[in-house]
Amino acid sequence: MWKDWIRPFLRPLPQWSTVAVAAPQRMVIATLCWGGKSADVTSDHTVASLVPLLIATSLDAGQHPVLEYRDGATGKLLGVLRLAQAMPVTSGETSLTLYHVAAGEHRCLGWPLRAWNRWLQNRLMLKNRSPQHFAPEPAAVQQLMIAYLCPRPVILVSVDTPGHRNIFPMDLIGPLERSGLFSLALRSTSVSVPVMREVRRVALSSIPATMKAAVYQLAKHHKQPLPGWNAPPFPVRLSREFGIPAVAAALRIQELDIVHSQEVGSHTLFLGRIVSDEKLTEGTQLHHTAGFHQAYRRRHGTQLAEV
Repeated sequence: MWKDWIRPFLRPLPQWSTVAVAAPQRMVIATLCWGGKSADVTSDHTVASLVPLLIATSLDAGQHPVLEYRDGATGKLLGVLRLAQAMPVTSGETSLTLYHVAAGEHRCLGWPLRAWNRWLQNRLMLKNRSPQHFAPEPAAVQQLMIAYLCPRPVILVSVDTPGHRNIFPMDLIGPLERSGLFSLALRSTSVSVPVMREVRRVALSSIPATMKAAVYQLAKHHKQPLPGWNAPPFPVRLSREFGIPAVAAALRIQELDIVHSQEVGSHTLFLGRIVSDEKLTEGTQLHHTAGFHQAYRRRHGTQLAEV
């Protein structure tokens, strides 16, 4: 028992927890606040870039809004991101707004454990940082973890052309509800970015939590294309309209017609419209959330199922 009590003071919490959640999640509600106004943006905000850390939303909330994350059951404030307007993104008749994350704080851990855990995590990040690899600053990672208080679904993105085929995991994704658009923020160095900008069609497979190992195995395909559609560690099926191979065991397969793309910091932001949506089966989907969020839920007896 005493080891469980003292452990958080000796080593940091995991930055991320991989959990099983029924989509769409409403256990955490995101609210954008500005000028005495507020709006629910749980399904209308997403991460658009990691370096710098940028949030995209359909709402123009002025120069310096605040993004609050609250427990959906109790209303307790879990975390806050303080934003600064960066630039608009215009796609046809739809305009989105990008915001720099200027500061952030969470309330999932009590004081002084919150500050101590942050120091331990930051020290570990700096210790393990390699100058040859892409890595945001520790302060930005702490802010990113606050954005993940809303558990983020993991999908597999499929792209297929005669000269290029690929399937890879993403979680910087999501609907921008008021605009009717769906966003994907893919690191600009990913091998499939030029092809996606050209063909403007992808299939999105919502993945059961039980397929975590197979999904993570495909992360290498951000750097190298798939050799063939017999290579994935699971059967595939063709998407309904585009005929793109997708995951046969997916909970849901959506097809995205990409209407706009542009480089935004370290990532390329793809915006599209869903042209088909096949809901194949019920189940919990693979999600990522912040480790301190899972610690908060564990302390209150509402922990998420980890996978």
